[in-house]
Amino acid sequence: MSLVSAALYRHGQRVRAVAIDEPTFCSDDKAEFVWIGLVEPSEEELRALQEHYGLHPLAVEDALKAHQHPKVDVYGDQLFVVALTARLEDQVIAYGETAIFVGRSHIITVRHGSARSHSSLRHQLEAAPSLLAHGVDYVLHAIIDFIVDGYLPIVEEIEEDVASMEQRALDAFLERTEISRIFNLRRELMRFQRVLGPMSEVANKLTHLDMPCIDPEAIPYFRDVLDHIRRVETTVGGLREVLTSVFEVSNLLEQQRTGMSTRQLAAWAAILAVPTAIAGIYGMNFENMPELKTQYGYFVVLAVIAAVCTILYARFKRAGWI
Repeated sequence: MSLVSAALYRHGQRVRAVAIDEPTFCSDDKAEFVWIGLVEPSEEELRALQEHYGLHPLAVEDALKAHQHPKVDVYGDQLFVVALTARLEDQVIAYGETAIFVGRSHIITVRHGSARSHSSLRHQLEAAPSLLAHGVDYVLHAIIDFIVDGYLPIVEEIEEDVASMEQRALDAFLERTEISRIFNLRRELMRFQRVLGPMSEVANKLTHLDMPCIDPEAIPYFRDVLDHIRRVETTVGGLREVLTSVFEVSNLLEQQRTGMSTRQLAAWAAILAVPTAIAGIYGMNFENMPELKTQYGYFVVLAVIAAVCTILYARFKRAGWI
């Protein structure tokens, strides 16, 4: 059975459990409503809810198939909202989906691939009857806010990972696995941004458009959710820029270190070329070479080699090549 919880609430208090196949509860009092939570429901279960609560067939099809983008659809006097959940698994962001049917006297949630249960949220709301008494629009806000709050641990964990990469890039060469990790993180953040954009549109519509089941008093709550999403969007955009800069800084530092090594090798090669050239000249076996009979020629040549090498070393040292 995919039913997690189903209850009737009156003025913020849980009155009794309800079954998905019992007659539809209707009330003119917004403080009286039914809240039903399902996880991976069967088609029969959703069809039963469709019959008893008048759910639109297109919305039911979307809730069954899942794999929808975040959106808000209006069907008469009911709302259908799709929000995407996210969690970090083995350095990869995994996504789930929560479909929400909202009517004047009911709110039905259908979760697919979401690891975070709504049980804690339900208990939290039941502990605050004055807020729960606001009705289904406040519950809708609480569910979306609960989903958006799940984005923050992902961003914080990636932020710590990026900070360690940044320090690693400054201290030493990045290995191939670390460079691959940078590109994988950038790809995951790009996908995450493609989720945050539609989620922001969902909150924006609930804030600015005249929607059924949403009273004007609830709009500030959805505006707060919109602010949370935009803050996450800003952080994700910043992390993408930092990852790009980490790769660029690592590349520049690697080029600088390579250039320094090349200059050092060139400087020592120039210094060693002096004794090599002189020794090569005097190592030629010709009969009539000048200075072969010089009494102090050996010492003079050594002194010239030492002097020239010392001068070259001093010049290269002053230029920063050694």
